[in-house]
Amino acid sequence: MSDSTRRSAYGTASTDTDFRKTWDREEYARKAKEDEAKSRAEAKARYEAKLAGKKWHAPVDYSTLETTSSRTSRLDVASMVGKTTMVAAGSAVGKRGRGAGFYCSDCDLTFKDNIQLVEHLNSKQHLIAIGESGEVKRASVGDVRNRLRWLAHKKRAKEEEDRRALNLDLDSRLKEREEEDAREREEKRAKRREKRRALKQEEDEGWEGRLGIIA
Repeated sequence: MSDSTRRSAYGTASTDTDFRKTWDREEYARKAKEDEAKSRAEAKARYEAKLAGKKWHAPVDYSTLETTSSRTSRLDVASMVGKTTMVAAGSAVGKRGRGAGFYCSDCDLTFKDNIQLVEHLNSKQHLIAIGESGEVKRASVGDVRNRLRWLAHKKRAKEEEDRRALNLDLDSRLKEREEEDAREREEKRAKRREKRRALKQEEDEGWEGRLGIIA
């Protein structure tokens, strides 16, 4: 057995170059031809759309997309006010890439103000990027009832939370008032004790003068 040919742990023949990854040249050549044909077809479609005065969009299989629903959370754009973000000098070209402003990670785009961001979030480009078709599902009677029940439950929970907060605030205010009353009573008692001490001292001095006691 030569030095370049050895036996592996499984008893099969192995060489010094077995750790290297092997490539299927025919498979990669076929993929390259497909990508080239796809690029040519896309370039032709873009050119024809431009001649027709239209904007070209890549074909989308809407059957794989979900219907668009309302946002479950409020769009927070005020949290970035007063903040500083460090970005690379060449990280963004135009709107493409992450730059200074409001960044959409789904579409890899940066917008300079919140109005452009909101318009983008409602655009078909963004909806398709997040897997939504842009079509709104028509709500049934059951959906409306469930929504009303959820809103009623949310309102009751908010009222209960406000009531608890009010009770806690009232308890804290009562406790502070009791502590303040206790301090005032202690101060009054201290003043009375000081006044009685002063009167007793005056009486003692008066009796000493009457009896002719000289200190």
